[in-house]
Amino acid sequence: MPNTSSAKKMVRKIAARTEVNKARRSRMRGFIRKVEEALASGERSAAEAALRAAEPVIMRAAQKGIIHRSTASRKVSRLSARVKALPA
Repeated sequence: MPNTSSAKKMVRKIAARTEVNKARRSRMRGFIRKVEEALASGERSAAEAALRAAEPVIMRAAQKGIIHRSTASRKVSRLSARVKALPA
């Protein structure tokens, strides 16, 4: 329980940041899901388009501190490898 006025303000700030971070994380996961669905359908052009849309969202999440930059790079790398593995 916060006692000082600055601690009370920090609780409000943390709550606001948490909401923003949840939205960003959810958006990132949605874009990743679209790539996964395109991969499952087997359509290479759709998967490439979904990956092109997802990559900046993933990297932006890393910039904002939602995920670690290495995690973001690994996700993009693994998704692009799976897209490249699809038959043309």
